Amino acid sequence: MVIMKPNPFATSPELDVRSIEIAVVVPTFKRPEHLEKTLASVAQQQTSKRFAVVVVENHAAGCEGAEMARSMLSRGAVNGICVVEERQGNCNAYNRGFAEAQALFPNLQHVAIIDDDEVAVPVWLEALSKAAIAANADIVGGPQRPVFDDQVGAANYSMHPVFRSAHQTSGSTGLITSTGNCLIASKVLKTMGPPHLDERFNFLGGGDTDFFTRCSQKGFTFAWAEEAAVIETVPTRRTERSWITARSLRNGLISAIIQRKHNPGLMGRVKVILKSLALLAVSPFRSLALWRETGSFYAGTYHMMIACGRLLAEFGYTIEQYRQPEKN
Repeated sequence: MVIMKPNPFATSPELDVRSIEIAVVVPTFKRPEHLEKTLASVAQQQTSKRFAVVVVENHAAGCEGAEMARSMLSRGAVNGICVVEERQGNCNAYNRGFAEAQALFPNLQHVAIIDDDEVAVPVWLEALSKAAIAANADIVGGPQRPVFDDQVGAANYSMHPVFRSAHQTSGSTGLITSTGNCLIASKVLKTMGPPHLDERFNFLGGGDTDFFTRCSQKGFTFAWAEEAAVIETVPTRRTERSWITARSLRNGLISAIIQRKHNPGLMGRVKVILKSLALLAVSPFRSLALWRETGSFYAGTYHMMIACGRLLAEFGYTIEQYRQPEKN
């Protein structure tokens, strides 16, 4: 039986929504050429799972990605739908994708996420699914392996923490922090309820970390699938020191903002400030250790940038790198 949601921007022919077990949510913003590569890599997945894509165009004024998705969907190059989320912001795009997947696919078991600047390895979905079963985990993350446009200078920043995964070993793990490569059980989305990602993080980033923090507090479990890699294209602008410094400070800001959110009241605020001061005190020693590990003095400054970012958050400072996506 074929059922299609009313008025999507585009849908693939004869989409059998009842057969779909995994919805692959793909938010997109002004990257139509790379979106084509992303969707092609998803279409080529070697898995026994029945899946479909939910492409979420977040540039309603142009719809470049939506047009690319329409072309691929209409000729059957990939199976699924494309919708347009008129409210700009990455949290809005993810939330729209989750809502569409839950509404459209009655037998949905999981939602996977891949960004439009990434390409999945052929075993991506299968590895995520197997890791969820093996660890009995509700949420599974995988590595986002960078490929730098600036290949000549890649050695100078490839070891920087902003480009490295927090985990390297498959199996049960603690909190994951990125939706750029993950698998989420449908029961998680049902329990957490909409909006899943806090829209206050739309342009700052960190909505995914906040969401997974709340999932952990609800008792949901996490795992890591090292084999479930996506290859992330890193443009030259993201290897400029100004961008890396801003991203490092932003990570500290997000850390403090999320902890303040989950530790309300005066005592909670005091607790967060004391932790920020403690991290600042030890940051030179942690930075020295990271310098020795990576061989990069610049990478070594990361912990000090994190500590500084946390303190800046106490003065209301923000770095909204997603406010101008074309410069991000």
